[in-house]
Amino acid sequence: MDAKVTLSFDAKIIKQAKEYAEGQGISLSRLTEILLRKLTSGGYSNIEDFPVDEWVSMVSEGEAEYITTPKSNKKLKATFFESRKKQ
Repeated sequence: MDAKVTLSFDAKIIKQAKEYAEGQGISLSRLTEILLRKLTSGGYSNIEDFPVDEWVSMVSEGEAEYITTPKSNKKLKATFFESRKKQ
């Protein structure tokens, strides 16, 4: 069951994280969930022990289980018409 939480981050970090998540085909919420699940299930005594490179590799290689959000009809139409212009 999903639950909502409100977090505050530096605006620049949020922008970068959203761009990264979009590039991976997932939402920022799912990206954050994957990171928190990995962090809390690994038995790390402090955050410095958390192997960020391992997590980034896991996400980029597709081992992570995540839910993608479908594109809206508006985005699909825009993508289609943009591709037609290039032909």
